[in-house]
Amino acid sequence: MSAQFPVARPRRLRRSPAMRRMVSGTRLHAADLILPMFVKEGLDEPQPVASMPGVVQHTRDSLRKAAHDAAEAGVGGLILFGIPAVKDARGSAADDPDGVLNRALRDVVAEVGDALVVMADTCLDEFTDNGHCGILTPSGDVDNDATLERYAAIAVAQAEAGSQMVAPSGMMDGQVGVIRAALDGAGHANVPILAYSAKYASAFFGPFRDAAECAPQFGDRSTHQQDPAGPLEEALRELRLDLAEGADAVMVKPALAYLDVISAFRAESDVPVAAYQVSGEYAMVEAAAANGWVDRERMIMESLVAIKRAGADLILTYWATEVARGL
Repeated sequence: MSAQFPVARPRRLRRSPAMRRMVSGTRLHAADLILPMFVKEGLDEPQPVASMPGVVQHTRDSLRKAAHDAAEAGVGGLILFGIPAVKDARGSAADDPDGVLNRALRDVVAEVGDALVVMADTCLDEFTDNGHCGILTPSGDVDNDATLERYAAIAVAQAEAGSQMVAPSGMMDGQVGVIRAALDGAGHANVPILAYSAKYASAFFGPFRDAAECAPQFGDRSTHQQDPAGPLEEALRELRLDLAEGADAVMVKPALAYLDVISAFRAESDVPVAAYQVSGEYAMVEAAAANGWVDRERMIMESLVAIKRAGADLILTYWATEVARGL
């Protein structure tokens, strides 16, 4: 007579909040979260970003306070974006030691020390008068190699201002290798690089361009950012190149629409994988919640857990401090 086994009942492990919490396979920690912050030169008080409710362009003083609050909540890191008063074709303010971003880096490092990791966006779009991520040719194309020279100078300036990590986001070919060589040559061999390895030419970036005041004045960024419909292998090729050039961590941006890419990066990579929950993802939830259409807190947590489950070790999110306080 064959043995009869009882029917498995997965619902047994879901029957109470404590049971679900105990067997949870995806755990989010405050230290996993990185808070993007904007600082604008010349402001007397924080300026709300209309398309991103709850997000502001900071003054130097309000930036220090927000950084302190994030550290107190246990957030793992901050990434700073600077908006200068004067922009030009080469983004001169980006590597100016007295430029808004480099002053802000010194301010924040003095405020929080090693309580969290202070990093900087290493790009030109916030600093150029045309809104593009690099130096332009006479025909208006982005000159890859001329842009690399600027990225190298910017990364060194950021490291000298105290940035504990640099994050090149422009998707120029060879950017990680050039920045690594520049940092090493300037005595900053211990400053790691978080490479934007898969950054898509996405419609989800719209509100960020309001916050950072960096919308392109003509054309778009589809010649250097990846095609949203492009093959997964293209993203993996970018990943392998960045790792070969010395990336210490890698990033996928945006996050929620590219969970497959995050998962593939986690399978391919032996360094930390970050994902950027971008401005459009944030704005959609905030707008729907403001209209009473969704449960705001549940949607925030569900989206973050999905990104974590896909394989992200680190998540850049504008909700970092709020979520960290609740964990």
